[in-house]
Amino acid sequence: MNKITANELKTRGVSILEEHLAENPEIVITVRGEEKYVVMEMAQYAYLRECELETALHEARADYHAGNHVAESVDEHIERLKNIEE
Repeated sequence: MNKITANELKTRGVSILEEHLAENPEIVITVRGEEKYVVMEMAQYAYLRECELETALHEARADYHAGNHVAESVDEHIERLKNIEE
C-alpha cells in the first residue's frame, strides 16, 4: 500500500493525493511514522461498502437457514428487548 506522510499532505495538499490515487486504490497517511489514516476515491469506498453489505447479507441468510432466528410479533420483540436490558 502506498504511503505518504502527514507533512507531505500538509505541504502539497490534495495534489499529492490525486497523484498517488492515479496509481493506487488507497493511500496510507502516516503521522510520526505510525499508519494513521487511509484515503481512497469515493468509487473505491462504495465498492468496499457494498462488499461489507453483501457479507452481512450472506451471514444473515446463513443464520436464517441454520435456524438462528426468532419469529415473533412486534410487541413480543419489544418485550424480549426490555428483558435483555435488565
